[in-house]
Amino acid sequence: MGNQASNLTPLEKCITAVADGRDGFAGFPGRTILYQDQWVHRYNLDYEVEPVAVIRPQSAKDISGIIMCATQHNVKVQAKSGGHSYGNYGLGGEDGAIAIDLVNFQDFSMDGKTWRATIGAGTRLGDVTKKLHDHGNRAIAHGVCPDVGIGGHCTIGGLGPMSRMWGSCLDHVVEVEVVTSVGSIERASETLNPDLFWALKGAASSFGIITQFVVQTRPAPGNAIQYSYSFNFGSQAQMAPLFSAWQDLVTRPSLDRRFASEFIMTPLGAVITGTFYGSEEEFNSTGIPTSIPGGDELGFRIHDWLASLVHSAETEALYLSKIPAPFVSKSLAFRREDLLGALEVKGLFDWVDRQDKGTLLWFAIFSVQGGALADVGVNETAFAHRDKVLIFESYGVGLPVMRATREFIHNLHKNMKDAAPSGAVLGTYPGYVDPTLEEGQREYWGANLPRLERLKREWDPFDVFHNPQSVRVGPVEDGGV
Repeated sequence: MGNQASNLTPLEKCITAVADGRDGFAGFPGRTILYQDQWVHRYNLDYEVEPVAVIRPQSAKDISGIIMCATQHNVKVQAKSGGHSYGNYGLGGEDGAIAIDLVNFQDFSMDGKTWRATIGAGTRLGDVTKKLHDHGNRAIAHGVCPDVGIGGHCTIGGLGPMSRMWGSCLDHVVEVEVVTSVGSIERASETLNPDLFWALKGAASSFGIITQFVVQTRPAPGNAIQYSYSFNFGSQAQMAPLFSAWQDLVTRPSLDRRFASEFIMTPLGAVITGTFYGSEEEFNSTGIPTSIPGGDELGFRIHDWLASLVHSAETEALYLSKIPAPFVSKSLAFRREDLLGALEVKGLFDWVDRQDKGTLLWFAIFSVQGGALADVGVNETAFAHRDKVLIFESYGVGLPVMRATREFIHNLHKNMKDAAPSGAVLGTYPGYVDPTLEEGQREYWGANLPRLERLKREWDPFDVFHNPQSVRVGPVEDGGV
């Protein structure tokens, strides 16, 4: 591994013993060439973090050995799948953790009788889509950014344009292989370690390292209709009525579940996008096309399933690049009763016009949710945002991020919360972690947090799986241990 054994720390010696002579197994700061660039590879360059080691294991047994090393030397552990955490939590989120990079976990198989697929936890979503397509033209719901890893995506929710139709990515998970805080390799499902399975479906980074998913697939849809309207107005205020009209449409309880849409605020105006999974005739029969606010430029395409995901990925890349950059981001999740009224929308958009953004690279995305997501109860999995119908996420990018940009994004978030109706129950989607939240755990997991804290005491009492906003070990209950 290129290190002199006599110079290694006790932790490094333990890790080297697990490697058993294999090259490319571990990288260490100060010892491994290009450690930050080639091993750490931060996604959000605004958050500096240096793991005490980055491990690239090849089996669950390897991970078990590394966890034993971590517990012996009182070091925290986090898993990295695609590495797209906004706070670099897959690297620990703060200095001194062991990051377990799952890049080598790429196995895939399909059971042609049950149509259940087994997928390695290091597989990127783009590869998941292709492998499912190539093995029986199957599919699951997931996001559209192809470089996001399934290991994180499928355990915090995993939202995308198919979610209103099929639910979240984690709703397709029926079983996992997971390495626990004591290094045991377990299976978890509705019948095997069901409490652990419940926690993993929404808060896995606090409970273990999943190495393998078993997912129930579906037949891929046939056609997918995609459109986008671009609005090039001189001010955000002029877009307020359009946003209100769009919000009224996409949050209707009767909205066809095959339809998904986004409203994207940009420095130049706005974009409204939509996807409908079905034929053009079916789309027209829903009445949605006549209710969509029209824009200056219309893009309209009819794709098959695979091509629709490629197009969505290309569109998303305009706003969420896979290239690491310094950025600040915040998000909110709204129930139907928490949505902003027309006057509040107008006031918010007027406010945006008056602000110094500190950058030309800023945008805000409103994504419609609901539908099949709400078919699962809020407390049936650790993922708590079942009752939300709209998710808002804002971004400011800079080289570096300027103070004005931070203030703009922070105040946009604050003003949106203030504009919500009295008694609004908002939250933050755990896929968009925000290290600045004062009560991140409560924002991410809501009413499910107390149960998660109890299960943390059972499955990870010494908080081995830790990041700055992971679930903490709950207090000892009366009469408990």
